Amino acid sequence: MSQRQVVIAIDAMGGENSPFKVLKGTEIFLQKEPETKVVFFGNDQLIKHTIKKNKLNIFNFDVVNTEDFISDEDNVNTILRSKKNSSIFKGLEYSKKNINSGFVSSGSTAAIMVLSRLHLGMIEGIDRPAICSLVPNKKNFSLMLDLGANVIVSGSNLFQFALMGYCYYSIINKNTKPKIGILNIGTENNKGLEFLQDAADLILSSFLKDYFIGFVEPNKITSGNCDIIISDGYTGNIMLKSAEGISNFITSNLKEIFVKSVKNKIAYKLIEKDLNILKNQVNPDIYNGAILIGLNGISIKSHGNANPIAFSYALKQCHNFITNNLNKQIIKSIENI
Repeated sequence: MSQRQVVIAIDAMGGENSPFKVLKGTEIFLQKEPETKVVFFGNDQLIKHTIKKNKLNIFNFDVVNTEDFISDEDNVNTILRSKKNSSIFKGLEYSKKNINSGFVSSGSTAAIMVLSRLHLGMIEGIDRPAICSLVPNKKNFSLMLDLGANVIVSGSNLFQFALMGYCYYSIINKNTKPKIGILNIGTENNKGLEFLQDAADLILSSFLKDYFIGFVEPNKITSGNCDIIISDGYTGNIMLKSAEGISNFITSNLKEIFVKSVKNKIAYKLIEKDLNILKNQVNPDIYNGAILIGLNGISIKSHGNANPIAFSYALKQCHNFITNNLNKQIIKSIENI
């Protein structure tokens, strides 16, 4: 195997409709990145049977058989002591031992968090990992972190999130000077909890001050005026799930309206093109794949209910971070503080 070849370790068993959705998503991904080597972790017979049964065109791959399965109900002690032959455990262990590699799973978020820290460790200078993902906005997309890894944080943690978000954004949008904001209940300097004030002070005392626009209210997230949105994991997770729920509510109601009568069906045809543009803009599939940023390696969490297309985007994210040396950029930024 070439030392420069990208390798992705894939949990084939995690999430709904696996391993099919994982394998089909891999087939879609490999059409665009055929030089990538993939290693599936899971039930060897089921994986190979699913590939054969569905005539999937997957190549340049290996399968590592695992017998243990981690459920969402498993606690940390069970995961660490009794599930060492699971697809998540073995996949992350493999990724740690192989250069130019990363890990992708639709499995238990808690298991991925715990085992990622165990196997990959943290980048020196970063205290905690953060779940970081793209969120759509009026202009294109923003980065948001943390989305659920850390319920309680300090100002220092938020400053580190801002630093890592800056490095991430510089990979996906090299020619843009990003705007960094902290999610808060108001934009005034004296608003919000103490750790938010501390984070703002730390950002203003670093090179990030040139990119910092201050506090951002939740109703401005989709405006496109802020490229990197910083939050504690509790607030960020509630914000994300609320937005997803409202989006689903609006979408489902629109569908009911347009099939209600012949007149409404005609109206739909008249604006179908514009509605499809809007649908693609907020399509959650293309934003699938949240990175646990801050780890000394690449670990990607896909939605548990992701479809094959969405899973292919999670693989694409992983490939992008490996080829662009995300962690090296974070390390370099820490050294320059």
